[in-house]
Amino acid sequence: MERLKSQTVCAIEMESALMEDHSNGVAEIPRLKELAEFRFQLRQFLAFSEISSERHGIQAQQYQLLQVIAAAPASQPASVSYLADRMVLRHNSTVELVDRAERAGLVRRHTDERDLRRSLIRITPTGEHLLRAMVAEHIQELERLSDRIIASLRAVTHPAPASQSASVADNAASV
Repeated sequence: MERLKSQTVCAIEMESALMEDHSNGVAEIPRLKELAEFRFQLRQFLAFSEISSERHGIQAQQYQLLQVIAAAPASQPASVSYLADRMVLRHNSTVELVDRAERAGLVRRHTDERDLRRSLIRITPTGEHLLRAMVAEHIQELERLSDRIIASLRAVTHPAPASQSASVADNAASV
């Protein structure tokens, strides 16, 4: 029993020493802390987007789909291939996403008059109304988070001299 206590105390002391060293058992990797902070800031915005989507009764990917369709240039019809490319999804995953959005009344498929084999996706009035409300919310949240996101991005892309880099994540978090 005493031996087990001694081993536990030793393990706790070693873990404590690692924590004080802030190395977490990993050799220092240049700009890792800055990259982790940037990812955290992005995840905060994405988490907001997921919660906002749920609050509006749709999936986050459905909101993203509405954005891509509405933001497509006039010269670029919103085909499934275009949507898959812009959303970085496989074609079949995009088809399933469009199916769900269509069942929800957010979008409607239309046959491409120039290529009858292809469908073009358009937003319904319901989808447009929802998109307008959600874009306004997302812009407001980005305005709230922008200083922190920008500071964390700058810390990754324009690293400070070594003596200042330790406080970069702290500065981004306090902005």
